[in-house]
Amino acid sequence: MYDIRLEGVTKKFGDFTAVDNINFTIPKSSVTVLLGPSGCGKTTLMRMIAGLESPTNGKIFFGEHEVTNVPTRRRNIGMVFQYPVIYRGTSVRKNLELPLLSEKLSKAEIDKRVDEVAEILDLKDVLKRFVEELDNGTRQKIAVAREVARQPRIILFDEPITNIDLTSKLELKRSMKELFGRLQQTIVYVTHDQTEAMTLADQIALMQDGVITQSDSPKEIYDKPNSQFAGWFLGNPGMNFVPPEFIKVSGTKITSPLFSQTIDLGSKAASADTFGVRAEGISVSGTEEKGAVQARVTRKALGAGGQYLLDLAVGSLLIKARVSHSVGRSVQNSVWTTIASENITFFDKSGTAL
Repeated sequence: MYDIRLEGVTKKFGDFTAVDNINFTIPKSSVTVLLGPSGCGKTTLMRMIAGLESPTNGKIFFGEHEVTNVPTRRRNIGMVFQYPVIYRGTSVRKNLELPLLSEKLSKAEIDKRVDEVAEILDLKDVLKRFVEELDNGTRQKIAVAREVARQPRIILFDEPITNIDLTSKLELKRSMKELFGRLQQTIVYVTHDQTEAMTLADQIALMQDGVITQSDSPKEIYDKPNSQFAGWFLGNPGMNFVPPEFIKVSGTKITSPLFSQTIDLGSKAASADTFGVRAEGISVSGTEEKGAVQARVTRKALGAGGQYLLDLAVGSLLIKARVSHSVGRSVQNSVWTTIASENITFFDKSGTAL
């Protein structure tokens, strides 16, 4: 398999810079998700990897082979798009077989590949059916299965589950998670959905305004965002941000009415402008505890896994806390909160983590 290396890759459309001087390596045999809001450059970057767009500047390598100006058909890649590309008027099995026939594989090898991918993506029961008889979610499974069965060294996914219904989306996400775990191909997956990214990725490349702002494992980016943008974009809800008026800096130390301990940031303390904390990083109790801060519950909602999401008011500040079912069910209008120092990320005025 190949890694994908991007060296100074830039793409401009007139005066607009869609992708700006990206230097980045996508590891071989891994799942890298290009994540970001609409217009951040992720699809443009994927299209350059595919050869569907040419960089204005920079080079693209598959392994040690430069492919910057190599046509798409010669890059040995698979592609799955938002809308399923299928061969109508044929059965599911024929849809999976047709690309393999052009590779002059033996019938035994074709049957083996088709049956393997059909098993993983739960398509065995529909192999004899015509694709027109199937729902859009199943058709997208067929599109995924066909590219996987070809066994290209690189497969590119451009928001493949965006345009299917919620039930099919959840099913396909589970199937793709299992599929990716078995594959040896290098996977590049584009999405604006952070839940998809957190579920599927070995590595997330978070994009904003044409650049990759942070790249790491989903857990590392979630736990240690390097910017307020990363803290806000990953998470449901995103990170709570506490404004400067709730922070007091004295030398190298920082205090706040929202946490009882004093935090020593060393020389970084002078740059601290705000801090962030995840909803689950806020401890909540129905009874007063030493060092805890009193808060008013303005809203309580039951969420996934039986946990509760609380909207809390501490003076003029509004924050969200995620708590266990037992705590959420028992709390009333007034609670006591604490925040451990290890759950706090400080940011400077530019929004960069300290």
